Parts: sequence; structure tokens; C-alpha cells
Amino acid sequence: MEALKNKFITIKSRIEDEPQEFMFEIKTQTILGLLEPESNDVIVKCLYISIDPAQINRMKKQSSSQTSVAQASEITPGMWNIPLTVTGKCNGETWVVTEYTIVKGGNMLWKLEAMEFPLSYHISVIGTSGLIAYGGFFQICRPKKGEKVFVSAAAGSVANLVGQYAKLFGCYVVGCAGTKEKGDLLKGKLKFDDAFNYKEETDLISTLRRYFPNGIDIYFDNVGGDMLEAVVANMNTYGRVAVYGAISDYTNLGKRATLNMIDVIYKRIIIKGFLSTDFSLNEIKDFMSTTTNYVCVGKLCVLENISYGIEIIPYAFIGLFQWRNVGKKIVQIAEE
Repeated sequence: MEALKNKFITIKSRIEDEPQEFMFEIKTQTILGLLEPESNDVIVKCLYISIDPAQINRMKKQSSSQTSVAQASEITPGMWNIPLTVTGKCNGETWVVTEYTIVKGGNMLWKLEAMEFPLSYHISVIGTSGLIAYGGFFQICRPKKGEKVFVSAAAGSVANLVGQYAKLFGCYVVGCAGTKEKGDLLKGKLKFDDAFNYKEETDLISTLRRYFPNGIDIYFDNVGGDMLEAVVANMNTYGRVAVYGAISDYTNLGKRATLNMIDVIYKRIIIKGFLSTDFSLNEIKDFMSTTTNYVCVGKLCVLENISYGIEIIPYAFIGLFQWRNVGKKIVQIAEE
């Protein structure tokens, strides 16, 4: 009987700076023959994959993230790297499987779906990006109504949701993005109080002082680097910084944030990094309930950017570092 084959994307060699398409390749690997009738194994057909910038750290020769958690382990060039590609366990990490179908199972034919909601909802919001945004804002930042919130890379998959959650909670929200069009999206469709194009600003400390004349209470950091330095300089006493991303650091080996530690100490600023796996079951249930309600009544806008075909994955991934993307980047690689 014919063996089943798996097509996957892998890296040709370690990537230490900005990724480019020639650094990736498509391979095909035989995974399993047809299952025996009494087998407990399953074969999973992946339909959608999430494209996330932090995966660049798995492609490097060395990164502290690789030894921190299993899902951030290094990627071996040329190999089928779990969980970069899909195996029987789809755990929501890496280029994440958000909807999938088990096409062969020993005793039964299975179909697994994330939630009983329209596809666009459970791919973009009822998923990892939404949990990171919700948990990071409410559990890490501990907001109070009326506080002043700044979000960097605010048109991205997580940050756009952070800004929307903050507005719905009753905060004043400003975001930054890399184009005027993205800024208009933040202020228009997403209802941020204000936004600016950071590429047009030469002095970020002065820029933030202009948008936050009374200081920043909460910063949701997706960028790191110069932006984090400028925020700390403008933070109020007892300010909170939730750090989920540091995309400016991922490919710029010569620049890391240098914080004014006197500000951190005397303003008693809390800076905390976190992962999606840090949240408890009760926190996840709260996120699901609240977010589902927001989506169903039209209070939360879902931003998706979907491309098609496994061949497009390298281009889609590289686009995250060239700021081409708006919202959650997803690649559909198969039909159900």
C-alpha cells in the first residue's frame, strides 16, 4: 500500500540576521504507511498555519529562548522540526495549527475543530494571539480605568487586540505602526485614541512626551530596542511593562535596549516578560468568555491576513520583518 508523505518547510542553514527567501526550502518526507485497524495512532492533515516572528529565534545558532521552553527549541537545518511542522500532537505552538482534521485513525475517522465558532473568529481571536493580548494586558499589566496605555507594533496580531481590550476597558490608548495607513486603521476601525508612524519620528522620547504629556501608565511591548528605552523615560511612577515581543532585537545583533535603571528604580516600574503558557485554566476561561462576547456583539474587530499554499510560507514569514503584515498572518495550506 502507498505510504503517506508530508511536505514541509525547513531552513537550509542557521539564520542570524534578517531572513530571506533563499534561506528556506521545501522538502517531502515519508511519515507513515496506512494505519493498522487497531492502531491508536492518528495522521493529521493541517489546514492552517500561523506565522509568528519569534520563531526566528529557533532558527539561530544560539538563543536563550531555545533552552527556556520546549516549544522554543532550536530548529535543525534540513530537518522536519517538531513542532515547526505537524505531527499527531497539535499543541498551538510555533507556526501554529489552528484548525486541522485527522484523516486517518485506527478505529475511527476523527474531525477536530478548535471551537464552534466561524473560522475567522477561532483562528485570529479565540486562540494564542487573543490569549496573549488578553492575559498580558489584564493579568500582567493590571489596568485601572482611565489609565494611559501605549502599544508598539500596534497593527500586529497581538498588539491590535491589546489596544482594543484597553479601549473596551476604559483606558486611553495610543499605538505606533510603520505606515500612515496602519495608523489610520488604528484610529479608525480599531478606535485607538491616537496613533503615529514611528518611522517619521527622529526622537522617540519627545514623540511619546507629545502623545502622553502626563506620562504612560502601561506599555505593552512587542518591539524592544529604542522604543522600550523611550517608554521607560516617559513612564509614570508604578508603571507596568508587559514584554511579549522584541522584534527589533530578533535580527539586529548590534542594538539592544539600554534602560535608564534610575528611572526603573525610583519610578518603581515593573517590567515582566511572559508566554502564552503562563496562564491558568481559569484565566483562559475568562478570556474565552469575555472575548467570545465581544466578537459576537461586534465590539472586537478581527484582523486577519491569509495567504494560500505551503510554498508561500517563507515569503509570509519574511514579511513580518519587513512590516508588510496587518493583523494575524495565516497561511492556508490545505482544504478540509
